[in-house]
Amino acid sequence: MKKEILFNLFFLFAFTSTIFAQTKVSGVVVDKLNQPVPFANVAFKNSSEGAVCNEDGIFYLESPKNYPTIVITSVGYSDREIELEKSVNYNFKIQLKEIETLKEVVIYKGKTSKKNNPALDILRKIWEHRRKNGLHLFAQYQMEKYEKIEFDLNTIDSAYMKKNFFKGMEFIFNQVDTSKITGKTYLPIFINEALSDVYGDNKLKKVKEKTKANKTSGFNGNQQILSFVNDLYTEFDIYDNHLTFFDKSFTSPLSKTGVDTYNYILRDSAYIDKKWCYNIVFYPRRKNELTFKGDFWVSDTTYALKNINMAATKSANINWVKDIYIEQEFEVMNDSIFLLTKDYMMTDFALNKKDKSKGVYGKRTTFYRDHKFNIEKPEKFYKEEVNYYDQEVYNKPEDYWEENRFENLTKDEKGVYKMLDTLQTVKKFKQIYSLVEILDSGYINSGNLDYGPIYAVVGQNSVEGLRLRTGVRTYFGPNDPWRLQTYIAYGFKDDKFKYGVTGKWMVEPKNRVIIAAGNRRDIEQIGASLTTTNDILGRNYASSGLLTFGSNDKLTNVNLSNIEVETEPIKNLTFGLGVTYRTLISASPEFSLDYYTDLSQTTIKSQVKQSEINVKVEYTPNRKPIGFAVERYNTDSPFTSLFVTYSQGFKGLLSSDFEYKKLQLYYKQPIIIGPLGRSNITVEIGKTFGYIPLGLMSVVPGNQSLFDISNTFSNLQYYEFVADQYVTFKWDHDFHGRFFARIPFMRKLNWRENIGFKSVYGTVSDENRTINASGLVYNAPDKVYWEYSAGIGNIFKFFRVDFSWRGNYLNMPDANKFATKISMGFYF
Repeated sequence: MKKEILFNLFFLFAFTSTIFAQTKVSGVVVDKLNQPVPFANVAFKNSSEGAVCNEDGIFYLESPKNYPTIVITSVGYSDREIELEKSVNYNFKIQLKEIETLKEVVIYKGKTSKKNNPALDILRKIWEHRRKNGLHLFAQYQMEKYEKIEFDLNTIDSAYMKKNFFKGMEFIFNQVDTSKITGKTYLPIFINEALSDVYGDNKLKKVKEKTKANKTSGFNGNQQILSFVNDLYTEFDIYDNHLTFFDKSFTSPLSKTGVDTYNYILRDSAYIDKKWCYNIVFYPRRKNELTFKGDFWVSDTTYALKNINMAATKSANINWVKDIYIEQEFEVMNDSIFLLTKDYMMTDFALNKKDKSKGVYGKRTTFYRDHKFNIEKPEKFYKEEVNYYDQEVYNKPEDYWEENRFENLTKDEKGVYKMLDTLQTVKKFKQIYSLVEILDSGYINSGNLDYGPIYAVVGQNSVEGLRLRTGVRTYFGPNDPWRLQTYIAYGFKDDKFKYGVTGKWMVEPKNRVIIAAGNRRDIEQIGASLTTTNDILGRNYASSGLLTFGSNDKLTNVNLSNIEVETEPIKNLTFGLGVTYRTLISASPEFSLDYYTDLSQTTIKSQVKQSEINVKVEYTPNRKPIGFAVERYNTDSPFTSLFVTYSQGFKGLLSSDFEYKKLQLYYKQPIIIGPLGRSNITVEIGKTFGYIPLGLMSVVPGNQSLFDISNTFSNLQYYEFVADQYVTFKWDHDFHGRFFARIPFMRKLNWRENIGFKSVYGTVSDENRTINASGLVYNAPDKVYWEYSAGIGNIFKFFRVDFSWRGNYLNMPDANKFATKISMGFYF
């Protein structure tokens, strides 16, 4: 999922609220010097309803009940009660008196002791019982699930509402409401409801969810938004040590390492649903770390959670997210079993973290009911559907929803559905939405055709000079079973046209059996990657990038034809069989692909003609594809990738020149290491059996561009190393600002540290050296070439700069000992 679509929606907003609950309170808690008291606890007196202040001492508290008093407590300060004169009380300024010690817990300016702290004694009991609670007690379980996901525009004032931007769409402001969490006004723009049955087997460690009904209003049918929503709200277990949101690993307040990360305070105890429970408040010991603040209630006998409320700290090093708020509620099934019945998460997406900044709420509310246990299902029942799409699931009548929703929609929520359906008929809104889609996909839609991609229109290289390209593809809907696509390009320097055309047809959707064929005639840099594919329309940046340096004259005229069949019999396991025919000849007089036709060195040719049969296997566990079309995209969730391909070249077939066998393996593994960040490890292995010319050799990919390009070597030039057998190892690690957060003057920058290491080992056989007539000296990395890097990411939230040093082979001609590369993106 490309995150740009979310940020482009930030410019579509409206209004301030008119709907009030029974009691609302907001304000700031300060000390005697009028400095904010962070993470103070504010609660309605004689209730379990409360909130924790943020780092700036600001709080907001709301309840449907009438309460006359709030109580403010904070470690190191005396408790204070404030009488509420009316039901709505905004902008309180509450001053607390500081004390030095408390009897039960030793405290100094908000820090709690790790000794003699009753809250930590309870926390240790939770650790002991963590796997004895809930669904983990049963061999099998099943339950019914209802989920509602909503996107809302927030924090809009009346002046903004009157802007010309909203002319013709004023009716949307009739549906404005107020958030019970933040007290901000919001306007729903997207609602999705889903009903499903969930089955789990703890012995097999399998979970299956069968969707029974799905309903959407607002941006209906946009698979990218729907996939973003699904990717955004991944399932998590509050008892885990670390919780992953937006590809970042937050330390759970119930983590065994939480003692070093959080302060804990035993605040209260009371009966909840006839169970005696303790109330523990927690907040972070340090700023800028991925942590939460909040409180939870826990049973005094089973030490299972009754409920938990928590919010990410404002200083957490995460972009585009101002707030994350989570509520979970558990119910007692019998004397000892607590089950999750409600799960609520709200995220406030914004361009910055200022209190008055406008943004988008993303909210998910999930309910569970009708639990059943120890009903065993056969293992094949849990097999995931590869491409299951039941149109009836998305066409349930309103009567069905009225009967099966876990809770009825309010009158206001019903009005939102009507408003969203009406909004999509407004011409101006459709124009705005089309612009957002163009920026996100790169294609301009007209009828059943897409024109683009717009980001590949202009390019350049030393052979073509300035290069212009345009393309078109068929598009009938988000789940097209077939697609035709073509492009044409023109180089002003060589005065030649190039083209590519391809077609794909999914003949059997259930197992995604796809037939594809195409032809491409173009100029390319064929040494841009080690593990090769036969993608007809694929093009690397090295072939026509605008921002490059050094000589880029080692280009090749490629004429590639391909026919392929692939299938996905098991989810995320793909098999493919294809036949290709290609011709290769140098595109530049300064570069040669000449070769001897045999080991006797009697005849030289310049053009390579080669037919191949290709077999490939790709395994991508945890990959989350978008939609059900013949062409799908993946969400941003990290997943393991294993790709193996075998190619057999045939001499004499269609005048082919060489007979050989080539085996290649590509493996990429993302690893999230808790609070230490995330690593990506990539390994490539390849070997060619038989002798081949330069055009078919494995070229170690260099990088002569300004940008960081994955799977290339930053300090190598094109064709600096070649091999017929090779092994590469690449490691990149992002610390997510772990160390910069501890440096006071760098803390506010929210920069992130990156380190990396790349290496390659390879050799060239004597036979391949013998038939080489290109004039290029074969240099193989037979002593293991390596380079290392250090970088700074999250610069202005968009940029990353990496500095790379060459580790060896320093005396080679024109060796690049140091390189600087940049990359850009929307980083969470």
